[in-house]
Amino acid sequence: MAKPMTQIPLVSIIVIFFNEEIFIEEAIASVFAQTYSNWELLLVDDGSTDNSTDIACQYAKDFPTKVRYLEHEGHLNRGMSATRNLGIRNCQGKYITLLDADDIFLPQKLEQQLKIFELHPEAAMVCGATQNWFSWTGKPEDVVKDSIREICTQLDCLYRPSTLMTKFLQDKSVLVATCSVLIRRELIEEIDGFEESFRGMFEDQVFFAKIYLKAPVFVESGCWDRYRQHPNSTCNVALAKGQFHSSKPNPTHLAFLNWLENYMTKQNIKDAEVWQALREQKWPYQYPALYLLKRINKKLTYMIRNILRFIRQTVAGTTIHSN
Repeated sequence: MAKPMTQIPLVSIIVIFFNEEIFIEEAIASVFAQTYSNWELLLVDDGSTDNSTDIACQYAKDFPTKVRYLEHEGHLNRGMSATRNLGIRNCQGKYITLLDADDIFLPQKLEQQLKIFELHPEAAMVCGATQNWFSWTGKPEDVVKDSIREICTQLDCLYRPSTLMTKFLQDKSVLVATCSVLIRRELIEEIDGFEESFRGMFEDQVFFAKIYLKAPVFVESGCWDRYRQHPNSTCNVALAKGQFHSSKPNPTHLAFLNWLENYMTKQNIKDAEVWQALREQKWPYQYPALYLLKRINKKLTYMIRNILRFIRQTVAGTTIHSN
């Protein structure tokens, strides 16, 4: 391991897991591969019933000064938010970063993001792009599926409170991955961590919404993590069960919007842009018939444009042939 960088505070890395025996050792290895080594690793078990519990306990035993194992009382399964909060309550670092057990960090993740905090002390969180990682399978057909998920077009800059929240509501593709962030611990404590009523879907976006509305966030151009794409991920399971859809109204998205509206009211958020963006997101749920008509009209308009384009091309081709 590299020699710890001096005068830079300890970083706490929280890895939550539930039955991740297939991937967890690769996630842990990516932490030990960091070029910055002044960190602690908290392996937080959400009631696993496979061999991942034994794997995590063995790492804690083999590296007692670097790794700790945590679990809920009675080895209960309490959901992702409660499990992350358990890690937060037990961490020691000034900075906290999050890594799910099926994802990995790239070696310079901590070193590079800590440098950004040195250059931009006003930032409360640093985040960046994430690689949507299909090629982990080793299959040639999956290599071409890999892509970079960028948060926004303007990078390497500081965003004031509410700005990223507005952007996320306006464009759902503006989505931060948990593995891409490094956050000041004092901010996490100030916003009371994760909302434990969100056990799975949107638990991360609820947490980031609280940050976006509260503090400045620096969005960097670097990509220091890989978000593994596989059928058993939380998002894919929700998609398969019909509980979530990336573009159509769905119950988990509505639960998030209702929570956000209540939270923004309680926090006395005055930003007009973010409120307008929220109202627009709730419109399909409040007026489903009108929303359906709008979608039908959009599809018809698209079809008519394609038909007219085809007619123009056909006429033009016939004219040229005649000449």
